Amino acid sequence: MPTIHLITPALAQANNGNWQTAYRWTKFLSDRFEVITAKQWDSGQTAHRSKDMMIALHARRSASSIAAFARTGRSIILVLTGTDLYRDIHSDPEAKRSLELADRLVVLHEQGIQDLPAQYRSKTKVIFQSARLLKASGDATSQSKKKFFDLALVGHIRPEKDPMTALRALQCLRVLPRSGQSKPIRLIHIGSDKDETLGHSFRQLASALPEVHLKGNLSNARTRQIIKRCDVLVLPSIMEGGANVLIEAIRSGVPVIASRISGSIGMLGQDYLGYFDVGNEIELAKLIVKCRDQPEFLKRLQVQCEKRSKLFDPAVEKLAVNALVTELIQSKNLLSSPPAIL
Repeated sequence: MPTIHLITPALAQANNGNWQTAYRWTKFLSDRFEVITAKQWDSGQTAHRSKDMMIALHARRSASSIAAFARTGRSIILVLTGTDLYRDIHSDPEAKRSLELADRLVVLHEQGIQDLPAQYRSKTKVIFQSARLLKASGDATSQSKKKFFDLALVGHIRPEKDPMTALRALQCLRVLPRSGQSKPIRLIHIGSDKDETLGHSFRQLASALPEVHLKGNLSNARTRQIIKRCDVLVLPSIMEGGANVLIEAIRSGVPVIASRISGSIGMLGQDYLGYFDVGNEIELAKLIVKCRDQPEFLKRLQVQCEKRSKLFDPAVEKLAVNALVTELIQSKNLLSSPPAIL
């Protein structure tokens, strides 16, 4: 069996979605293969291993490793991120080249195949990411006793995540009518600054909103505990390849309010009721109020999320990842076998 070189632009210290994917896939494959996880492929270590294969995350950022590995004639699986699908493969020559060099492509949500150029769809597979199931934080009675209606906003601060829309929505909430029975809203942000200019703007506006609580960069385990105690996850992203945090919320019994983008629709389904238009803080603010003040609506979102939850089971993802690797191995072996004598 080959050694699998899993190339990811982010290792553990990055604490982001790419690393979480790489970490899970390394665990899933280690039962049957030797897996070497790294930011770049080291050709010197494996020059003579003809059956090695590569799994690369990110068409642009892993492009040099993909190109070098392709020159050896060995198999490559490329996992496409949100910035791949919705930006880089349409404009960056190296990202486009990665699509051509890969033997198989993986997208992480249902809409992803249709978002690819047509010539690549036949070699593409959908594999949903996963998260372990966490017991919901409490029953309806205990939730009703909470002092605040808590929103989770999870993600490092960068333009693709559009965190400013969430803060602007809170500003809108200050002028919307509120009954005396309504709980005050609190937004809990988890993540660090990945864009200095946007980070400054975000923190400046957050400092003027006492309902915003900035937790900084936390471990995945700590983040999941905070998410499961919140009432709603807010996902205002401009682009997503298959947000880990959305899955983590669903697998914790927490409904989601998401921007109406392909990456979220491909996870939550076309008929999901919790969408708002990208960058529309007024629409987001109204959805937040609706979730807080109409328990039956919040319950409908929760039920819709629960119906999707089984798609994000780690056992399902593990089976799909191993099946894809095995299929590629068998396909390559078949192609390299001598012709049958008739």
